[in-house]
Amino acid sequence: MQHPAPSLPPAAEMRVACVQMAPLMGDVAANVARSVALAEQAAAQGARLVVLPELANTGYMFGSREEAFALAEPVPAGPTSCAWIALARRLGIYLVAGIAERDGNRLYNSALVAGPQGYVGTYRKLHLWGDENLYFEPGDLGLPVFHTELGRVGVAICYDGWFPEVYRLLAMRGADIVAVPTNWVPMPGQTPEGPAMAHALAIAGAHSNGLTVACADRVGTERGQPFVGRSLIVGAQGWTVAGPASADQEEILIAAVDLKATRRARQLNTFNHVLRDRRHDVYDEMLGAGQATH
Repeated sequence: MQHPAPSLPPAAEMRVACVQMAPLMGDVAANVARSVALAEQAAAQGARLVVLPELANTGYMFGSREEAFALAEPVPAGPTSCAWIALARRLGIYLVAGIAERDGNRLYNSALVAGPQGYVGTYRKLHLWGDENLYFEPGDLGLPVFHTELGRVGVAICYDGWFPEVYRLLAMRGADIVAVPTNWVPMPGQTPEGPAMAHALAIAGAHSNGLTVACADRVGTERGQPFVGRSLIVGAQGWTVAGPASADQEEILIAAVDLKATRRARQLNTFNHVLRDRRHDVYDEMLGAGQATH
């Protein structure tokens, strides 16, 4: 589903936005309308890449597979995809948005990628969390990297970020930035005032791979399940450049990022490069990966 494109040099410093919103369970029309309004606000503040939360069109807490099936849509032909693609065209932005995808009788927890020229591609979540296993199939599209005039964009969804291999493989495939639509829930032992566990994982993924990581979470409580909010954007050296956002309010995080600097960040000093220093002779048997090319 990825549209092939030549590898382009990244744009100069650009603005990335993470839209933290509170989807309403099952109200697709309202969720899409709200996401469009918030993305318009982000674009008005100069954002060129806008990231929406996981399952932004449907909500997260499905009561049954039948409910999930009824709310899911084909990608890119369904009405939610069409609305988001039209939005990206109209605003001249790139959009990464979490969506419940229906492909025949199979459902996927997916992300649509759209741009100024229309549909760019789809990512399907590889690692399913909790009851997602009752409704969705594990992703079958691998870890695509989408080549754009902004730079090379990878996508991971929520629990994917618990696996360091995801960030590493995206970096090895040339990604400059990873967009992370997410619905983080509290982890055992997490305190209300403390950082989210996902922050540490995003920071580690960014720093250890020289990636910019943009995480767009949701807020609110849905059918008894609270979400932690606290979206954030992490620079390629592992420092937070925007956020964390509020724990309970809708918010738009915006950060100026330099993806040329992101590529340079992988060269730590005269001798060390975070990808080329890998001991692939030792652990690529586990990872199933070869030499890094970027």
